[in-house]
Amino acid sequence: MKIALVGKGGSGKTTLSGLFARHLAATGAPVLAVDADINQHLAVALGLPEAEADRLPTLGDHLTEIKEYLRGTNPRIASAAAMVKTTPPGRGSRLLTVTGPNPLYDKLIRTVGDVRLAVTGQFSAEDLGVACYHSKVGAVELLLNHLVDGPGEYVVVDMTAGADAFASGLFTRFDQTFVVCEPTLRSVGVHRQYARYAREHGVRLAAVGNKVTDDTDAAFLREQLGADLLGVFGRSDYVRAAERGRFGPLSGLEPHNRTVLGTLADTVDAAVRDWPAYTRQAVAFHLRNARAWANDRTGADLADQVDPDFVLGPAPVPAS
Repeated sequence: MKIALVGKGGSGKTTLSGLFARHLAATGAPVLAVDADINQHLAVALGLPEAEADRLPTLGDHLTEIKEYLRGTNPRIASAAAMVKTTPPGRGSRLLTVTGPNPLYDKLIRTVGDVRLAVTGQFSAEDLGVACYHSKVGAVELLLNHLVDGPGEYVVVDMTAGADAFASGLFTRFDQTFVVCEPTLRSVGVHRQYARYAREHGVRLAAVGNKVTDDTDAAFLREQLGADLLGVFGRSDYVRAAERGRFGPLSGLEPHNRTVLGTLADTVDAAVRDWPAYTRQAVAFHLRNARAWANDRTGADLADQVDPDFVLGPAPVPAS
């Protein structure tokens, strides 16, 4: 299952991403966490000291290597330079699993506690004025488009704040998207924006309240979010201690907050992957991006990269 956590900046989605990834890993399940936020804090939220987190290898700095590996012997992709963030896999492409092994994971993924972690990379001073963060997040989209996750395996992605995920087809790569909402109008407004965009694409969306201090906060979120609200994450001395560098075992998290994590896990486990539909969505957004900008950028018709007889899945089969 592929899971995204999104929300307004400052809503606490990185904290919840880290807690949720650790909760899943504590069950013994394989978990791959991906930090796709412009503010790279997921490693620290998982318990890695900040100095070590700053030294992690980044996906964004190895985009060409990622493309070269994933294209494999796919005859429809002439070179890594011709591959864009939406390029779908086909026969000859190299596919990934959650646990590996493969040379990309050896180079780019590190284990923090029981969670395997990949980070997109900071938006650096060199990027200012000449690049956008989507160029780095494109590495995440490529990985997800080529990733075959099996039953009981989880990919947890901490997304960048706001609705930036809708700038490409990335938002369709998830089996479940959780919108983290503070008890404020601005925060629940982000949920409404996501719901409006996601509805027409069949994206599974739910909300989780955060930074809830009293019954009034909880009532506000229930009133604003209705049935979409799965639960509320209340005041946490455990989280506050972790944010001050005192990182303890997950068993120290308050019982009511652990219950919310369990509800999120149950919601994810109820999702059913439709691999043909998943493949069709990837192809549709690739063709849309090709027409909008990628054909001009590469000087080629990237519709030719689509393998019409390929369906991604545990055993990729012809579409017919």
